[in-house]
Amino acid sequence: MALPGYDASTVAEESLEQVGARVDVVADAIPERFGLSQSDSEPPAAALSAPVDLVACNELRAVEAIRITLDYDPTALPPGASPTDVAVAVETGNEWQRRHSRVDLEETMVTAVLNDRPPGSTVVAVYDDRNEGPRESRE
Repeated sequence: MALPGYDASTVAEESLEQVGARVDVVADAIPERFGLSQSDSEPPAAALSAPVDLVACNELRAVEAIRITLDYDPTALPPGASPTDVAVAVETGNEWQRRHSRVDLEETMVTAVLNDRPPGSTVVAVYDDRNEGPRESRE
């Protein structure tokens, strides 16, 4: 899947199909070992997907864009929750920061596009019923 506004030849793409995670990166320096792996991190209570690690994320240099796409389980949404209240969250120490995200209801995927490296290297799809407020404390 092309990253809008960028030449496909400048985009590095990685996927981890068994958990439904994909990442596309445009950067001046992308290490060969950059990729995705299943995470051992404890997911937040609001998790709708398995956590995934962005391997060698801190080695990316001069990032122009990074797109993180995660499949999520709509049956894990709380009763009465809107199916559009899903976001990509990034683990930053002892909290999860929600990133502005776009939900594809038909494909049950959530996507966040960032203009720099994320503030952490573990990501997960979460239920997000707040229009503002990008943070959730870990329990």
